Amino acid sequence: MTLEWTDVDLPGVTPSRQKRSRATTAALLRAGAEMLKSRSLDDLSIEDLCAEVEATVGAFYSRFDSKDAYFSALLTLAARDGETMLAAMAGNRDLRDLELRGLCDLLVGQIAGWMRKHEGVLRAALQRSDAKPARWSPFKALAQQTAARAEPLLLKAMGGVRSAAKTRAIGFGLQVMLGTLVNAVLNDPGPLSLRDKELVERLSDCLRLMLEAEAGTPPRAAKKPRGRKR
Repeated sequence: MTLEWTDVDLPGVTPSRQKRSRATTAALLRAGAEMLKSRSLDDLSIEDLCAEVEATVGAFYSRFDSKDAYFSALLTLAARDGETMLAAMAGNRDLRDLELRGLCDLLVGQIAGWMRKHEGVLRAALQRSDAKPARWSPFKALAQQTAARAEPLLLKAMGGVRSAAKTRAIGFGLQVMLGTLVNAVLNDPGPLSLRDKELVERLSDCLRLMLEAEAGTPPRAAKKPRGRKR
């Protein structure tokens, strides 16, 4: 899953065919996404952003109508990257043969990885979702697409006859997983942060155990912690 920073044909961005100009636009977007990981959108000044990439403030406003338009471009890039991730999963035929454990590991790992990559942008969108709910709408749609893509794969891995109860369990399991990750992005309440590998491992285990319980899978021996010392 690769974010194409060179793809800067975005709503609210002044188009340019010159390679150097497009490179400056991409640099501004890349720098802002990184800077938002350690500061709020309100604290992200245009002057600091331009200084980071050695561009002028005039160069910024020749590409973006406003700071709001600039942030909208970052949101669009994050959403596109998520759609690319889902498309890659949908096209991966090997996923159909994965057992439940492997499928949960992959699903949680991919989503957490995407959120880590766009952590600052997602946090800023969440912080402003009350004032501008539409900003979070693309990510709600992405979550719904994730559930739609994951459901048939998880149902197959659960085995046996498909039922409404299994579908409901998958929906709730994904809600728990996504809610935990969103809370980690927005509030970082601990004890595990978004960047802790253990958070992904425990969420994967949580999802798998819920689905195994619904499927009536016999309890299995406790899994050895991955990457953690006893």
